[in-house]
Amino acid sequence: MAARAGQREGVVSRFDPAFWTVNFPRPMMASVVTTAPGGLRVDCTFYRKGDLAGLIWAAEDADDHPLLAYATDRDFRGCRLSFRWRSSGLAALDSVAGAVLTIEGRDQGGAARSWYVRLWNYASGTGEDAAVAIDFANVDGGYLLPGEADPVWAGDVDRMFVSLVSPDYAEGDENALVAPVEAWAELTEIVCEGPGAVLAIGDGVMPEHGLSIATGYDDSYHMTPERLLRNALHLGYRGSINHYVGMSHYFRLEALYGGYYISLAGGVLNAPCAAWHRDFAERAAALGYGLIWSLSYELLDQHCWNDWKQRAADGSPAHTGWQPPSALLSPAHDGAMGYLRSVARAFVAIGRDAGLAVRFQVGEPWWWVMADGRPCLYDAAAKAAFGGDPPVIANVRAPLSQAETDLLDRAGELLAASTAALCDAVREEASGAEVLLLAYLPTVLDAQAPELKRANLPLGWQRPAFDILQLEDYDWAATGNGAATARGVAAAEARLGYPPQEQHYFSGFVLRAEDAGQWRAIDAAAEAGRARGVAATFVWALPQVMRDGYLHFDEETDVQAFDDVLFPLALGREAEVAPEVSTAIVTSAGGAEKRNADWSSARTRYDVGPGVRSEEDIAALLAFFRARLGPARGFRLRDPFDWASGDGDAVSPTDQPIGTGDGVAVRFMLAKRYGETVRRITRPVAGSVRIAVDGIETHGFTLESEGRLLLDDPPGEGAAVTAGFRFDVPVRFAEDSLSVNRATFMAGAAPSVPLIEIREGGDG
Repeated sequence: MAARAGQREGVVSRFDPAFWTVNFPRPMMASVVTTAPGGLRVDCTFYRKGDLAGLIWAAEDADDHPLLAYATDRDFRGCRLSFRWRSSGLAALDSVAGAVLTIEGRDQGGAARSWYVRLWNYASGTGEDAAVAIDFANVDGGYLLPGEADPVWAGDVDRMFVSLVSPDYAEGDENALVAPVEAWAELTEIVCEGPGAVLAIGDGVMPEHGLSIATGYDDSYHMTPERLLRNALHLGYRGSINHYVGMSHYFRLEALYGGYYISLAGGVLNAPCAAWHRDFAERAAALGYGLIWSLSYELLDQHCWNDWKQRAADGSPAHTGWQPPSALLSPAHDGAMGYLRSVARAFVAIGRDAGLAVRFQVGEPWWWVMADGRPCLYDAAAKAAFGGDPPVIANVRAPLSQAETDLLDRAGELLAASTAALCDAVREEASGAEVLLLAYLPTVLDAQAPELKRANLPLGWQRPAFDILQLEDYDWAATGNGAATARGVAAAEARLGYPPQEQHYFSGFVLRAEDAGQWRAIDAAAEAGRARGVAATFVWALPQVMRDGYLHFDEETDVQAFDDVLFPLALGREAEVAPEVSTAIVTSAGGAEKRNADWSSARTRYDVGPGVRSEEDIAALLAFFRARLGPARGFRLRDPFDWASGDGDAVSPTDQPIGTGDGVAVRFMLAKRYGETVRRITRPVAGSVRIAVDGIETHGFTLESEGRLLLDDPPGEGAAVTAGFRFDVPVRFAEDSLSVNRATFMAGAAPSVPLIEIREGGDG
């Protein structure tokens, strides 16, 4: 992964508004956006008396991509910070609970400690409109100055944050406020002066490439949209951004039954989320990005109404593996689905009002399956929709009865109806909106539960139910399991009917930083998606790209031009075939020889002139020569004497040894042996390849380019891997000109049409 080493740098003012973040405890919510080159705004929603949000400046940049981060400087003593403070709904600066700047770091002796600087002690004005000025070389913590002064040593600071609380703040009090409090603070005219006022910052711009980027609000709610989009732009991503609105930070809440539950009181989206997304959409539009709004059927479990949740037959709720868990919403529950429709309308309205073309993704809608195979089809609303007493499926991975598969079909119909209603709501809100479906293939096409696709990849999603089918498979992509991807994509295409040009592919993601090595496989999967001809390929997701330093380049390859077409004329036995080798021979004075083979295998020359038998053949030959630009482009040739792995035309899966299993490797290369010489086979004939492991034929493989073979499962230690196949030889015309004389041809003289074999696949 990338680390900064000599690439372009710029400078940024310390305390630049774009690089502040927010943090807060659940269930409250806060966001920060930039309002001007020297201004920012924080929006907060408080639910409990003890809720406190922090507006944070960190000495070390832990959020930006390593190539774009600002330099770490923990010494703030050369800085003088000033700004104008305006606020509403917060504890006033001059109140007991007024904003405090907490400075965390180490004292002059290296001991960890914190200082608490009351902003009102350095302010002039009112509690809601004041000018604040702090000289970090001469600043004191403490409530009352000078009597309670606690001198700050700002020479080794990790971070500092401004605390934001409601007027009824009581530290540690988890009791609900009488009503939620919406508040805001604006810091404008932010100026940092002094010798430590400027930081170096990575300012390189990657070349624009062919990949798009996905983001997720649950992973980026704490930073400014300006900062997030700066990373996307500088890392070369263009086109549309696929933005998942998340499952835990967008909703409003109400206090009830000792908890906090999703509510539409006062609106759909909480104020901080709405403010963040308005800024995000407007900035994306200004930079030329499109936005795809992604909404899933998940909500954070602790705030989800119990009757909205999918449930197993024993009443267990459908919980994901996240911590804290999210719950899957029942497609049968009118309240849950109505809520999602309201959320979808709210987000697409933000995009529409920002001048963006509205594109909306239904993100991974499915019926949850417990780890032991129990499907969650049995919440009260679903049971009613299925007739009141549906059959109980104990394990979708076991053989199912007709009644059980019928239930899965009805579940699929219900799921498809719910997604159609969601898309209709989007189109009602924004006429002409494009609707997309994201399907996660490893789950909906679980090989151990082949009937599950009835419920989770229903026929009601067949083209043209959506404008674009988006496919995601990060479990496969991150581990380099291209064979599973190929099978999954083919199955989805066959079932739903969307051609590649009406598909998007999502490659990613890396959950844990310690697994950053997976980006190599993810990058390869993204390139494979592009090669398949999909309309767009997305990397999931920007916060992890920034964390791990992943970079993508569109590089020119050194693959030679090749047209995957067969030479058009039947050659017959008259064609000339001349294998050649390159051998260095040194003869001593006494006549002894020392011979060295320069090539690892023979290279074959052909003269296919004798295969030209008619004037029609001449015309076809000349047209083929022009289409290949003479020697510029290669093509396939069927060698009349050597075209199969065995004797004659017969093909057996045990014809040729191609490797030995080690319990890990799944990639092998097709090859044909001539004694001890091994010839790479890079142009096998489609449909002719047969594979065996320890003599037992298997169909669990994918044939990739240039004769590369990808097995579904790694052969065991010591297992013999063999193959049978028919093959063509990659060749090109040997000369820049092709001379055919009609008179000599009619007299029976065959033209000379020399061809030469092309080295492919690393042969020497």
